[in-house]
Amino acid sequence: MDILTGMRVSSSGMAAQRTRMNTISSNIANINTTRTVEGGPYRRKEVILEAIPDAKSFGEILTTTPEKEIHRVQVTDVAVDRRAPILKYEPDHVDADENGYVAYPNINLMEEMANMIQATRAYEANVAAMNATKDMAMTSLELGR
Repeated sequence: MDILTGMRVSSSGMAAQRTRMNTISSNIANINTTRTVEGGPYRRKEVILEAIPDAKSFGEILTTTPEKEIHRVQVTDVAVDRRAPILKYEPDHVDADENGYVAYPNINLMEEMANMIQATRAYEANVAAMNATKDMAMTSLELGR
């Protein structure tokens, strides 16, 4: 793998984890949102990632052997969670239904925090790989002197 390919792969990982962090932050920020533009409570969102071949052209994809194929990560979708909302009995709440129940988003704060830690660690790993690639490039230039 050449230096630029290594940097492209690491940067794709950092961009994907940044998108994950933004989505997780949105989930946490809206943990008590009972009313949205779409109607009803906020729905938790989940980022879908996919490994795609890191090739510049269709010809490169055809000529690359599977053993040597390098993948980068790409965000393919931000899925909306379809779990039922959590109903709490609060008859004085503005958004209470006729029975006095308010629908809150089905978001588990501990799950979101664990996902945030995982995304942070993955981002840090990609930064470390990018720095190692950069150090190798700098060392190669120093050898040429």
